[in-house]
Amino acid sequence: MRARRAPWIVPWITPWLVGLFALLSVLPSQAAEAGHDDRAPFGMSMHDDMPIFHLLMEEFEYRAGDEGAFAWNGQAWYGNDTHRLWFKSEGEISDGRFEHGRHEILYDRPIATYFDLQAGLRADIDDDPGRGWLAFGVQGLAPNFFEVSATAYAGSNGRFAANAEASFDLLLSQRLILQPKAEIDFYSKKDASRGIGSGLSQIEAGLRLRYEITRKFAPYIGLAHERRYGSTKRFAIANGDDPNTLRFVIGVHAWI
Repeated sequence: MRARRAPWIVPWITPWLVGLFALLSVLPSQAAEAGHDDRAPFGMSMHDDMPIFHLLMEEFEYRAGDEGAFAWNGQAWYGNDTHRLWFKSEGEISDGRFEHGRHEILYDRPIATYFDLQAGLRADIDDDPGRGWLAFGVQGLAPNFFEVSATAYAGSNGRFAANAEASFDLLLSQRLILQPKAEIDFYSKKDASRGIGSGLSQIEAGLRLRYEITRKFAPYIGLAHERRYGSTKRFAIANGDDPNTLRFVIGVHAWI
């Protein structure tokens, strides 16, 4: 097993503080633009394009198994229909270690009716050696209401990576929703310090059934399956980890 590193709270809170600082830096100018216009000929002008803030905690869950883990996957954005600043974060805490930490700050602009172009920075920050990446991708709503995203990354020392994700909300009733979800990762070079191999690295698939107590708060149960491939699989085995896991999950889905 890998030795424990510094307390996970330090690397975990750093990207959130960076994202919060970035949001606060744009709030004053946006607020000023959204003020009253005394020159409007018929009183106060209307601002249909005022910036708003949205936070979605898509997954906030406990994963049961041989080694229980706490995991999250959330995103937030601030802006209007044309310009948005996104912040995304996901990670897992298992046996006192912060793992799989991925945090992104992205500029977002629509390129089609249902798709946005996103570009910015990604930081892999957890108890393993950190990595930084440039990010460029798309996110949106595909036909049949599939939520999809595909992002390419460029890192140091000629490293490249790619991530694709798709999910779908199947309404069993007005409040009961079944969500299948799949995510896949590729890397151009192996990174032994982070336990990542080249080529297809891993595929994660989940099936979660949530009940919306309110539209903004929904507890759920489900299954999460993770399978690693190639060198990533060999790194996991060498570190005493199971490269093929199926875990029961329980958590909450919430947004503001």
